[in-house]
Amino acid sequence: MNRQNHDMTETVSFNAEEIRRENIREVLRHVETALKERGYNAINQLAGYLISNDPAYISSHNNARSVIQSVERHEIIEELVRFYLEEHQ
Repeated sequence: MNRQNHDMTETVSFNAEEIRRENIREVLRHVETALKERGYNAINQLAGYLISNDPAYISSHNNARSVIQSVERHEIIEELVRFYLEEHQ
């Protein structure tokens, strides 16, 4: 059996949690870029949105407002807390 066929028969592990977390990171990066392109302080705007749940804190530039609303706010907060605690242990 050649190597290519062997690779196709191996079991691949699917990690839904890691995919969800990577999606949140990509959303935050996208929104940060859009906010910076419009001259906003991305940290202040994102914090305002997360605290108030008011989408007006996020610019509609590059569809950023719709993109951030595609993820549950509590999931973003959980990911931020996880990242902070893991990085500062």
